[in-house]
Amino acid sequence: LKAVILIGGPQKGTRFRPLSFEVPKPLFPVAGVPMVQHHIEACAKVPGMKEILLMGFYQPNEALSRFLVSAQQEFKIPIRYLQEYAALGTGGGIYHFRDQILSGGAEAFFVLNADVCSEFPLQEMLEFQQQHGDVHSFVILGTTANRTQALNYGCIVANTDTQEVQHYVEKPSTFVSEIINCGIYLFTPAIFQHIGEVFQRNQQELALEESSNGWQRAEVIRLEQDVFTALAGSGKLYVYKTDGFWSQIKSAGSAIYASRLYLNQYSKSHPERLAQNKPGGPVIRGNVYIHPTASIDSTAVLGPNVSIGEGVAVGAGVRVRESIVLHGASLHDHTCVLNTIVGWDSTIGRWARVEGTPSDPNPNDPYAKIDSETLFRDGRLTPSITILGCSVTIPAEVVILNSIVLPHKELSRSYKNQIIL
Repeated sequence: LKAVILIGGPQKGTRFRPLSFEVPKPLFPVAGVPMVQHHIEACAKVPGMKEILLMGFYQPNEALSRFLVSAQQEFKIPIRYLQEYAALGTGGGIYHFRDQILSGGAEAFFVLNADVCSEFPLQEMLEFQQQHGDVHSFVILGTTANRTQALNYGCIVANTDTQEVQHYVEKPSTFVSEIINCGIYLFTPAIFQHIGEVFQRNQQELALEESSNGWQRAEVIRLEQDVFTALAGSGKLYVYKTDGFWSQIKSAGSAIYASRLYLNQYSKSHPERLAQNKPGGPVIRGNVYIHPTASIDSTAVLGPNVSIGEGVAVGAGVRVRESIVLHGASLHDHTCVLNTIVGWDSTIGRWARVEGTPSDPNPNDPYAKIDSETLFRDGRLTPSITILGCSVTIPAEVVILNSIVLPHKELSRSYKNQIIL
């Protein structure tokens, strides 16, 4: 068994700015650990997992290399990064590196998109594959969305008895199905034959279109539109439906929601990562992650859903709720931080209030997903969480509401609903 985690590359992550300026999006900390570490942890737990491959077109930089080395040591499993020469789509990358994936005689492999958070029921998907279909069938992880939101995802129509996928449509214009694609797949080597057919078809089409300016590449293959749509109804593709939590992490606002889902799971999976109320320690409400190197005043109140990074300093009387505070930040006495991501090495002055508006799914609808909110609506900034880029300084006694502050800014007054360049 192997696993491939698709981490994309620098041209993506635009909705994740200004945070993606400092660190590749897959390394952004969610619930205290890099986003992609949750994937690696889930893969490493599957019995018989021989290797985990990260695939994308980031330049292999120091942060990525350091992360890979420490993850290999922690999970005792080979982890390698394969760099694509260009953005090849979700299917093009695995086709390009098919020899690496199959080396060592891999019988099956998982493919996971890095920008989702999930319980990752990988073991269950394996068991499901063995019970359904032949050994060469492929499995998509699916979950239920509500009717309106399903249109934003890949929709799956399946046979209710066998769970065989009969019809697959990526982001349909009208309602097709409430079962959506979670971006987590289980494939056997036979998948490469189907991707190869798409590749050859692309090449033939490009050969006919002499006039195409050479920017289109036959290697750019999308699993969803190009492969699944064709495989549906062929008896080879099945859907395993999960009731566990799942969400996309497209924007910075969805990172706070993903952090909440993971922190919630920690009570079962990693109780040691959750902070406890102790005599002489800060007041903890709900699920809170605090890095061991952070220094927190005993009069601070943290939670629910707060993640405090390495070396963060939190002063007296500080209140933090539904927020991620990244390493090296310092919150001076009596600051109030709500629905905010505080960037690396940023400083918030005394009695300042930094607040955003959460874009959480409807709590009364069990199938609601987080909306991928556009940055602007009717020419105005949509109220969303507040984001401070790295090394931002907020003066004492000001209020920052629903704003995005780019890195290395020193503010001198209050702001509301602004992008501060």
